[in-house]
Amino acid sequence: MTPIRVVLADDHAVVRKGIRDFLEEDGEIEVVAEAGDGEKVKDLIRIHQPDIAILDIQMPGATGIEVARWIREQALPVKVLIMTAYDDDPFVVAALQAGANGYLLKNAEADEMTGAVRSVYHGQPALAPCIAQKLMNHMAGNKQSNIGVEPVTDREREALHYAALGLTNRGIGLKLAISDRTVQGHLASIYGKLQVGSRTEAVMKALQLGMIQLSETSA
Repeated sequence: MTPIRVVLADDHAVVRKGIRDFLEEDGEIEVVAEAGDGEKVKDLIRIHQPDIAILDIQMPGATGIEVARWIREQALPVKVLIMTAYDDDPFVVAALQAGANGYLLKNAEADEMTGAVRSVYHGQPALAPCIAQKLMNHMAGNKQSNIGVEPVTDREREALHYAALGLTNRGIGLKLAISDRTVQGHLASIYGKLQVGSRTEAVMKALQLGMIQLSETSA
């Protein structure tokens, strides 16, 4: 089995070693490079083209949120897992708005870390339970922003449903018998209607608005 290739960035060497040891003990995850600052990790991502970038938030050079935004701006096929000690609402929301696919705290158990890596690799959101609750609270506390949200079409809802299940654009296209480009168009339309910037945000907001149900996403 081809290992999940990871680039790891944290400005504390001891923390990096601990995370790296947890991940590589799994046997199916390979840390191909690591960095102690945000600018260096950009270079490593360009060079190694990993499956996932695991990023701390507070780093010299560029924050993890800035690196996540840069990855999306460059349209790189690299998923982002934020792994940090910060669970403050502004950090969580900013990270997801920047395009992060997951948000985990550093005090997570080893199996939670490896599980988050697998989830993100397979296109599924990976949020620590307390982070998911914070995000739901944040959305619930901003109901005014939901007023006037343009409803999604049936086909867009189907695409969102399969996105929540972790399918790639190609996988969604096969399920719906449409092209990858059409899927991309549906997702772009969804992001615009829900005023979000990533799949994770779209899924969480759709759950909060009742567009999809948890029972559906676990099917």
